[in-house]
Amino acid sequence: MKSKGQRCLHIGEPDNFEDAKTEECWRRAMNEELWSIQDNNTWELADLPNGQNAIELKWVYKVKKDAERNLMKHKARLVAKACVQEQDVDFEEVFAPVARMDSVRLLIALAAQESWRIHHLYVNSAFLTGELEEELYVKQPPGYIQEGEEHKVLKLHKALYGLRQAPRAWNVELDRTLISLGFEKAPLEHAMYKRGDGKDRLLVGIYVDDLLITGADEEVIANFKLQMKKLFKMTDLGLLSYYLGIEVQQKPEGIIICQEAYAKKVLESCGMKDCNPSHVPMKPRLRLSKKSEAPAVDATEYRSVVRKLRYLTNTRPDLAYSVGIVSRFMEAPTTEHWAAVENILRYIKGTTNFGCVYLRKKKKEMVELLGYSDSDMAGDVDDRKSTSGVAYFLGGSIVSWLSQKQKVVALSSREAEYIAAATAVCQGVCLGRLLGDLTGKEPERVVLNIDDESTISLWENQMHHGRCKHIDTRYRYIRECVEESKIDVNYICTDDQLADILTRSLGRQKFVKMRRRISVQAVK
Repeated sequence: MKSKGQRCLHIGEPDNFEDAKTEECWRRAMNEELWSIQDNNTWELADLPNGQNAIELKWVYKVKKDAERNLMKHKARLVAKACVQEQDVDFEEVFAPVARMDSVRLLIALAAQESWRIHHLYVNSAFLTGELEEELYVKQPPGYIQEGEEHKVLKLHKALYGLRQAPRAWNVELDRTLISLGFEKAPLEHAMYKRGDGKDRLLVGIYVDDLLITGADEEVIANFKLQMKKLFKMTDLGLLSYYLGIEVQQKPEGIIICQEAYAKKVLESCGMKDCNPSHVPMKPRLRLSKKSEAPAVDATEYRSVVRKLRYLTNTRPDLAYSVGIVSRFMEAPTTEHWAAVENILRYIKGTTNFGCVYLRKKKKEMVELLGYSDSDMAGDVDDRKSTSGVAYFLGGSIVSWLSQKQKVVALSSREAEYIAAATAVCQGVCLGRLLGDLTGKEPERVVLNIDDESTISLWENQMHHGRCKHIDTRYRYIRECVEESKIDVNYICTDDQLADILTRSLGRQKFVKMRRRISVQAVK
């Protein structure tokens, strides 16, 4: 016989309060949410002033599961219907920075290199913590209207989920708190904070209500956790194991990240759970066009699948090129485009447990930021634009990658390579400065490898003639970085160009070789 919790899970997530109130698990979840809000002094009963509008509230229900899709808890969230809010009346600023995935991977790679452990703190009801600057009123929540006070509304002192300014209010509060605790914000990544030097060095990465914490001294980390728990209601999740759908394994030899559970979920949602696996994500020499005369497919479904695949590239650089290609046809996809998506799904079927490996630094090993830049030539058959491929490695492990169609039409392979190199230089300088901020050291010169000598000669030999004048005008920055010793540009042979996997579809043997060399491998 099933328990009430099991029966509740069986019926799924309720759509409204009327459906939820009949189940004990959801009533308990709503009571916990309301108690948390009231304990936080979020609102008070008040009469609605003339000229003010009261925002409606609604309940949102979610079954929380872990990476193995086991039940963790039933969560009820009280959310404001913020669609009625007007800018400059009900709110002003809404932007709140979060850590970019490149920065998160750099933090993970650095922790792996230094044999640091990464801890995970979760802020309970984070958006309820931010102080509101505006005067706002909401209606009493469904099912919890106080008897005899039905005509009154709730005046908000702090933010609620759903309010347009809630993320901003929480971020301001968290930023103020961390600064008061002696942290300094990284200039290039406003969601990264640092404190102390040497053994006392402490790094914190922020993504809304998730805090990633790492450093050399476990005692320093433990003291910081105690400080935060005194200021906010927080859940200590221990060592980082699951973050934004990314599974993290921390081992003595290094750190591994993958999205196995998410990949399986994508396959299941697409009806490809039992498909035959493919050895490569895209067939070699495949050329797709927007002018395809094949029958059209459901654009909404196509976009939904491609968006899921794009999120999977956060730990799968081997998918970046193929997913980038199919993303170009989201407006009017055909069966030819859908066949390419299905091939990617079949490849994922055979590599669901693949991810990025970040190894521990060996003794006396020099750790440098090493980049690779490459491009194809006029690969897009519709507008003849080329594709840039950029990859950066820290200690042999990939931390940043890019496969992107260039914004202009290159008139030669040299220009296509130069455009890709300019993109790589910008990314490399940014990563180098961020790494210097996190380690407390001067940014080291970044090394960029290119497999085209004529491209390197453009900034080394100061050549100026009619055919490269427009390149010099548009991409002067790369020459300045070389002259100022911010970056070293080296020539490598094509066989050692690791960014090749980001610019074209490769044959099976070469693809598998390149995948292994960029540290993407099975993690179990």
